[in-house]
Amino acid sequence: MSAYSSDQDLNVTDATGEDAEVDVATNLLNGNVRLSVLWTDVICLRPDDAERVAHALLRAAEHGRRIAEARSARADTDNANCH
Repeated sequence: MSAYSSDQDLNVTDATGEDAEVDVATNLLNGNVRLSVLWTDVICLRPDDAERVAHALLRAAEHGRRIAEARSARADTDNANCH
C-alpha cells in the first residue's frame, strides 16, 4: 500500500501525443507533495493542462498542510500526556 494519494481529478497527458502524463500526490503520513512526470523526463503541456496541474498542486498543498498540522497536534498532545 502506498503512502501517497494521487489527485484523481487530474488527467493530464503530453501535448505532443507522447504517452507521458503528470501525477500530483500527497503523502498521507507526513503531508509532503509529490509531482511526478510519468514515462519520460519532460512533458509539454497545453495551457489549460498546465493550469490543471497548478490547481492540483494547490489542492495537494492544502491537503498536505492539514495532514502536517494534524500530525503536529497529535505529537503535542502525546508530549503533554507524557509529563
